[in-house]
Amino acid sequence: MSMTSPASYDIARLDSVRRKRFFAFLIDFTFVCILWLLACAVVLLLGVFTLGLAWLLYGAVFPVVAVLYSGISIANRGATPGMRAMGLVFRLESGAQPDFLQGAVHVILFYVSVTFLTPLVLIVSLFNARKRLLHDMLIGATVENA
Repeated sequence: MSMTSPASYDIARLDSVRRKRFFAFLIDFTFVCILWLLACAVVLLLGVFTLGLAWLLYGAVFPVVAVLYSGISIANRGATPGMRAMGLVFRLESGAQPDFLQGAVHVILFYVSVTFLTPLVLIVSLFNARKRLLHDMLIGATVENA
């Protein structure tokens, strides 16, 4: 596995990445919320047929939708729809195509890090040359211009 050093990394691939990632997140979060509402409607109907038993699933609906959304879209297209709309791509340091598990772990680490370490954890991108966030570094990935 060859890793590109920050000094030799093409800086143009990182131009405006922080701003674009912010807007990509807003787009993706909107899509996830719409899918979450649809999934909640399905759980509501299932709850009626199961005499309320399916309503126990409500707590898991949002995390499951978010993980499936990110995992499937990153595995199939190399970026979420929000990332694609902003001209970004999700890449692994090894150069390999990300799979479902890597996309799913990426979003899980994002939500866990922001939840427990506060949104201040996002400041990490200001202190590294490749503008990566903590969860990017943990799985060996980067988000850059397509």
